[in-house]
Amino acid sequence: MVDLALRDGAEDQALIAGIPPVALVLAAVVSVQFGAGLSVPLFDDVGAAGMCLLRLGFGALVMAAVWRPRPREHSREALRVAVAFGLVLGLMNLTFYEALDRIPLGIAVTIEFVGPLAVAVAGSRGRLDVLWVVLAAAGIVLLTDPGGESAPDALGVAFALMAGVFWAGYIVLTQRTGRHFTGVRGLAIAMIVATLVPLGPGIAVGGADLLGPEVLAIGLAVALLSSVIPYSLETEALRRMPSGVFGVLMSLEPAVAALAGFLVLSQDLGVRELVAIGLVVTASAGATRAPVPDPA
Repeated sequence: MVDLALRDGAEDQALIAGIPPVALVLAAVVSVQFGAGLSVPLFDDVGAAGMCLLRLGFGALVMAAVWRPRPREHSREALRVAVAFGLVLGLMNLTFYEALDRIPLGIAVTIEFVGPLAVAVAGSRGRLDVLWVVLAAAGIVLLTDPGGESAPDALGVAFALMAGVFWAGYIVLTQRTGRHFTGVRGLAIAMIVATLVPLGPGIAVGGADLLGPEVLAIGLAVALLSSVIPYSLETEALRRMPSGVFGVLMSLEPAVAALAGFLVLSQDLGVRELVAIGLVVTASAGATRAPVPDPA
């Protein structure tokens, strides 16, 4: 599936035509969450910003080498979309890693998931939308436990919420980029731009440790799992489904993140956290029952 997702142009379209876009999204979900789990142990060595730089930097190198984007071949409008996409992509990654440095993976992703859910609800006209919003809000409140003794780090929660905002922008801009570029060349340009976002803070925090052989090897693995593979799969999926449907089809993100946190990082979650994640997943799954038209 990965090889199919990484091909370009008309050949790419022909090869993956038989793969349902839902399958592409689910594969991306699993890949990105286990890639995130793999990245956390390096925070002590290079910091969250340093890890973000490695992820985006290696991702940009791989994509540039494979797809060889040529900016001069595209219109100014197309390049503006790609640059905007890249900035949002970089900010989404940086704020998410800063959140992940402070709160467990499952909690960070659940809070961040307000972004895709907001995109889905904003594009829908269903009467049950209010119910899904209330369920998701209840889950977030239960998860953050305001004023409680077991409340997660407040700054970590704030970073996760910011990542959610950028995630919403990522969904919209991914689809717009796909309309201007064939294959994933637009994504390749965006990845190069995204690398500029954590460049300064990443070097300041990580320093010479960024060049360690083990750090570089893990950084490459994280880039493939968390950026190259899932973003390529998502870009192709969004060519064949509305952005709102895409957002809520990712309803398994929080659950998969909790599983990855448990298996990779030994992050246990209590009953309250699991119930909260369940509420958000239920809200997202409920919204998928009413596909919305693709925005013009």
